Parts: sequence; C-alpha cells; structure tokens
Amino acid sequence: MPDLIFTRRFSMGHRLIHGASESCALPHGHNEFVTVRLTPANMAPLDGVANMPVSFQRAKSMWHRFVDERLDHALQLAEDDPLLAWFRAHEPERAKRIIVTPGDPTTEMMICLMKAKLDTLLQADGALLRCTTITLEETPTNTVEFSGDPLPMLPSPRPPEQCWWRRADMSISDLES
Repeated sequence: MPDLIFTRRFSMGHRLIHGASESCALPHGHNEFVTVRLTPANMAPLDGVANMPVSFQRAKSMWHRFVDERLDHALQLAEDDPLLAWFRAHEPERAKRIIVTPGDPTTEMMICLMKAKLDTLLQADGALLRCTTITLEETPTNTVEFSGDPLPMLPSPRPPEQCWWRRADMSISDLES
C-alpha cells in the first residue's frame, strides 16, 4: 500500500538550559521542517474508484493545523525554565503560545513529543493511518528521525494520559491543566 509522506515548515524559538552549550542557553530560533510518513492501518487493495486509503486532505489537515497554529512561531521551553514563570506572571496570554517540555526542548525531545501527539490525533481520527516515521530537520546539517513508539522515550512527570502530547486536541502545554 502506498505511504503518504508530507512535509511542513515552521519557525520556532527555544533555549536549552541544562548543559547543551552556552550558545544554546540564550533564546534563539530555527526554521524547521517536519516530515511524516503515514501508512494505512489496514492493508487493502485500492478500490478502483477513489483509489486511496484516505485522502491527502483528511490525512494532513489536523496535523498541518497543529503545526501551523501551535508549533509555528511558538517558543519551546523546559517546564523548569525561569522564563516560563516570567511569561506566566507578566504575559499570560503569550505564555499560552509556549510549548512546555519535560526537560530541555531538544530536537530529540521535540520529535518524540510530536510523534506522540500525531499518534494521538491519528487514533482519534479513527486509526485509519499510522505514523511510521517522523523526521525533524532543525538545520540543513542537523536532522533527527524517529520510528516506533515514542512513549517509552518520554519522561512521565505526571500520569502519562494527562500530558498534552497524549491529548487529541491542539494543546502544547499543561499550564491550563
């Protein structure tokens, strides 16, 4: 069965405060590309009419909406980053645009969170498709690819089912939880 592969570009800002490098501890940004590979959950012959397991429009609409409305131009911060507390106190509306991660929002962390979120969205849409691979290009020379189940890779700071990446909605943090 043919896989569906699509890429979305977004701009983001982040900082890494737990020892990656001094230059990464200052807020900075990247223009990133996320590519997902979806395969039908049930292999079946094309029907001779529509000839697709799921339309591209259906397959990518929720994910593209999440990337465009939540990831694009968002700030990614660790849940213990002092900047997060500052935004919550002084700019609470902007704090809602901050992606909050358990530990530093590295490319490796973000790809696991994005894969978990996409898996949850696909499950909520009837599990017609499954994501086999997700690729996140941070820079033209730094790319991370992930296949498999991301949940064992992710820390569980609270009951896992309560984490934003396990909810089939547009959430990017648990600040409101």
